Amino acid sequence: MATGGFRFPKIEYTQELKDLQAEVRHFLADERASGGFTPVADGWAFGVDLEFSRKLGAKGWLGMTWPKQYGGHERSSMERYVVTEELLAAGAPVSAHWVADRQSGPMLLKNGTEAQKLEILPRIAAGECYFAIGMSEPDSGSDLASLRTTATKVDGGYKINGRKIWSSGAHFCHYMIATVRTGGARDDKNRHEGLSQFLVDLKGPGIEIRGIRNMAGDVHFNETVFDDAFVPEDCLLGEEGEGWHQVTSELGLERSGPERFLSSAITLTEAARRIGPTPDDAQALGLGRVTARLKAMRRMSLGVSALLQEGESPTVEAALVKDLGTAFESTLLNDIRQLLPTEPIGQSSDAFARTMAEGLLRVPSSTIRGGTNEVLRGIVARQLGLR
Repeated sequence: MATGGFRFPKIEYTQELKDLQAEVRHFLADERASGGFTPVADGWAFGVDLEFSRKLGAKGWLGMTWPKQYGGHERSSMERYVVTEELLAAGAPVSAHWVADRQSGPMLLKNGTEAQKLEILPRIAAGECYFAIGMSEPDSGSDLASLRTTATKVDGGYKINGRKIWSSGAHFCHYMIATVRTGGARDDKNRHEGLSQFLVDLKGPGIEIRGIRNMAGDVHFNETVFDDAFVPEDCLLGEEGEGWHQVTSELGLERSGPERFLSSAITLTEAARRIGPTPDDAQALGLGRVTARLKAMRRMSLGVSALLQEGESPTVEAALVKDLGTAFESTLLNDIRQLLPTEPIGQSSDAFARTMAEGLLRVPSSTIRGGTNEVLRGIVARQLGLR
């Protein structure tokens, strides 16, 4: 599938992939039945369960594509996609390890020192080491190139000063990959230059993590403050000044997965379970429409995974999937409520009411995670030659 300069290769599941899919489904069914987890909407962003993350590590379902010498399992991108999709569809609580497995680990694998790889990557693959994202800043919005946090060269390393915001899970994470300014000025016409990335130990001196309470009463987001926070020289990831190229590559990893349209899929599953095998005409039509859109999104997302497996960097395709996925998730819950009017009740024993409440509270943030829709559409527009 290719259109307007985009390419989404068609993927057919092999028998090996189907067997893996069945294995993951069996594991999840057993875990849910035994009380190992309670399904949650947006489980990849808000479902923190350290023990569940360790269980996935023990199954070999984290660090799946990484070299075995670093704790990985040398499996394919498609095998990883199968596991990821099943976890999301089941509403599994996978937030603790999510960033580390999805993007920080691969960035460390590409740019870290050998000692860092040997020390940190096996812990990520075991579900025991967690990362926060250090991109967004106060007053910068989605304009990442305007960031003001600086890293100044000192004897033996760098001192970092500034603030990062929306640092999901930073209060329990071990590390952050922070994008900061090592040269240039934020108002220069070449402001994309002079950016660098650092591996930061969040337990180090000069770092304060301040929780941000959301409308649901949860402390999930954080503001991370750096006050002369010292990091050794070997914590510079890649080359100094190459941070913009590295961070855009990282954003490709962040935007390309099925979490961009499956965050609230558990609510659809619970609604279908509530409706049962004999829907009325309106329910059958509504479920059919939603399912058709879901299948189209899945088809595109699988294409992005195929491009990654080919060694491509599908930045534009990932942006398109993320934009369309955000639109899908924004309308999904309202579509379901038209079919099954209900009062969303948090902490309810009724799975449908509970996941609906979680989804309604959390879905607004999907429009900014990984870049706002406006930024993503600008990326797509450039590919089409419209700007």
